Amino acid sequence: MTQTVLDQIGGEEALRTLVEHFYDLVETVPEGRRINSLHLQHHGMAHTRVEQFNFLSGFMGGRQYYLEKHRHMNVKEIHAHIPIQTCDAENWLAIMDKALDDLGHNGPHIDRLRQTLRRVALMLVNDGAVTHL
Repeated sequence: MTQTVLDQIGGEEALRTLVEHFYDLVETVPEGRRINSLHLQHHGMAHTRVEQFNFLSGFMGGRQYYLEKHRHMNVKEIHAHIPIQTCDAENWLAIMDKALDDLGHNGPHIDRLRQTLRRVALMLVNDGAVTHL
């Protein structure tokens, strides 16, 4: 049986640690300033931490918490109301790279995860929020 990325990083507890560390960085490093501000203008950081864990669990092959709660995992729809610039996507990726490195995640599965996250993050660039779908 093939292991999921979630299994490969150590399961839900490791994912929770990754998400918490990632958002701790977002709240403290200069690259996170605008990302933090965008979250504070909308649902807030506590909400974001929970939903990021929920989303990434399913995204990495684990339980589909986000899908169970929201009935979809359309990342463009989730982020449509947020003005995302290329620099925001690059900063998000740099901070996630640091979080993965800080927690000792490496190997081919992490390289593939980084590539996938890059494709998704850059797909979300919209340089302005959509006010409705």
